Amino acid sequence: MQKPLVKHFFDEPTNTFSYVVTDPQSNACAILDSVLDFDYAAGRTDVRSADEIIQYVQDNGLNVEWILETHVHADHLSAAPYLHEKLGGNTGIGKKIIDVQEIFGKAFNAGTEFARDGSQFDRLFEEGDSFRIGSLEGRVLHTPGHTPACLTYVIGDAAFVGDTLFAPDAGTARCDFPGGDAHTLYSSVQKVLALPEQTRIFLCHDYKAPGREEFQHETSVAEQRANNIHVREGMTEEDFVKLRTERDATLNMPRLILPSVQVNMRAGEMPPAESNGQIYLKVPINLL
Repeated sequence: MQKPLVKHFFDEPTNTFSYVVTDPQSNACAILDSVLDFDYAAGRTDVRSADEIIQYVQDNGLNVEWILETHVHADHLSAAPYLHEKLGGNTGIGKKIIDVQEIFGKAFNAGTEFARDGSQFDRLFEEGDSFRIGSLEGRVLHTPGHTPACLTYVIGDAAFVGDTLFAPDAGTARCDFPGGDAHTLYSSVQKVLALPEQTRIFLCHDYKAPGREEFQHETSVAEQRANNIHVREGMTEEDFVKLRTERDATLNMPRLILPSVQVNMRAGEMPPAESNGQIYLKVPINLL
């Protein structure tokens, strides 16, 4: 089985892991789930996290072929447009982004200039699609439940699961966002757990479960099957749905969900500037 080189980057303010996945037989690479730094109180963006990735790519003489998103993130803004400008590469996300755009296009009352057809991305992936990073072959699992558009990218012995799975002591993604569903997430998780047990699983987030001192970005199918507190072997769908639903009812919305979704549904681009030349992000009152 092919074994890509995987370099992780951690943005502690949003607890997000981004990745550069490199073909060891060439200089080809892909960037997954990048972060645009955002000071919500000031309404100010910064590219220091993205610049760290750019520096790594340049220092290692890599050629970026893909800039991939596992889903429309609700906890951080994507830096995909900035990375695309600096490094090239095709952008990709799940085809069900169209559903997410429809849901949140209405929620934010986006005008007709906001296309709800996924055309902001270069490639819309579906279940079973494949792609290449140099000599590496990647394939796509559609793993909805957290959002309708969630994907898992399987690249050699590595699986990039987005928010579908967390570290075993933290469980799984929440399912109470618009378009989310706990039954669907359970089915999606089974796809991931059906991968070979030695498959490396790379996480999009970690919040350090109680009692753990270090952040964890990597686990394995075997470890998840044995120890995941929500979906380990023996956990029935009925048990999971009850646990997940009760847990979700106690959770607050992510701090950056409103700016993140407005930007990420546009492939990381900001909404168009208004007549005074200023860009604004909306805060819908009592919507979520």
